[in-house]
Amino acid sequence: MDGIDIAMLETDGDYVITHHATGSGSYSDNLRQQLGTLISNTEYAANGDVADITAAVTDSHCDSVEAFLNHHAIDRKSVNVIGFHGQTIFHAPERGITRQLFDGGRASARLGIDTVCQFRLADVAAGGQGAPLTPLYHQALVHAARLELPVMILNLGGVANVTYIDHDTIMAFDTGPASALLDDFVRERIGLPFDKDGQLAQSGHIHHTVVDDFLSSDYFKRSPPKSLDRNAFHAWMNFVSPLSNADGAATLASFTIESILASIQHLPRPPKKWLVGGGGRHNVFLMNRLKRRLGVAVQPVESVGWNGDMLEAECFAWLAVRSLKGLPLSVPSTTGVPYPMTGGEISRASRN
Repeated sequence: MDGIDIAMLETDGDYVITHHATGSGSYSDNLRQQLGTLISNTEYAANGDVADITAAVTDSHCDSVEAFLNHHAIDRKSVNVIGFHGQTIFHAPERGITRQLFDGGRASARLGIDTVCQFRLADVAAGGQGAPLTPLYHQALVHAARLELPVMILNLGGVANVTYIDHDTIMAFDTGPASALLDDFVRERIGLPFDKDGQLAQSGHIHHTVVDDFLSSDYFKRSPPKSLDRNAFHAWMNFVSPLSNADGAATLASFTIESILASIQHLPRPPKKWLVGGGGRHNVFLMNRLKRRLGVAVQPVESVGWNGDMLEAECFAWLAVRSLKGLPLSVPSTTGVPYPMTGGEISRASRN
């Protein structure tokens, strides 16, 4: 709910990728508050009537796209398709449920551009995790950059997820919480949206007993593919609540770091380099401690020329093209789907 990222690509949906303009938009404060309330009510988020808030989310995305096109003087007739991920409110593939708020028909009618959304539904319906969906895009980027292998791409969003690439081998899964718990803790304790640069965590003491108990969760032992809802570990906030602000932030940051380290046990061989995207790469405490604990190069994705704030937006533009061409969005080793799976809900615009 931090914002609406926009990235424009020219691509064949395979290895030809030319990056163009980027931008961002935002939800209104009122809509952000409504979304926060909805996400916290998990059963309603899973099964409730969300038509009105879906329309509001869709309109916010359309507002952002129109502002982006106007700002960059882009003729909308030159845009072939827009991929909209939508706003995730609930993700439980073990129950066959994943909900991303977005109305593709409403967007295509308003914008006059073909749209693709609901990228995860087919994968989950076929028995996959529906997440992460960025790995095949990561593979295309790694191929183009000719990086030394094996390499790991780590995304630090609300949940942390990884893509492991070693020639023809590709694996992906969620490792554990990234910014979700820490952001919620900081917002509740000191009224800020996040721990800027990791300053609060840096000043605190890690309570290793709490971290060790956290790591005893069966999730970390489970073989991938596997995925998480944003609030999957929210109950652990109860174990951190007695701690001071600084110690709580340091301990929650350690949840992220140590669960990332636990992911290595599932890999064929250790990566030679970790490339980090997502907002968490700006957290100095997280990045420095990851470097120490992993003992290999840990760098923001900008070090190889990628835009860490826009990787996911770029990915869903790329996936939209693949949807139109009927190409896979996921494979068994990335989501656990039984066979390479295409997907996406395509809405055609009525153009004169």
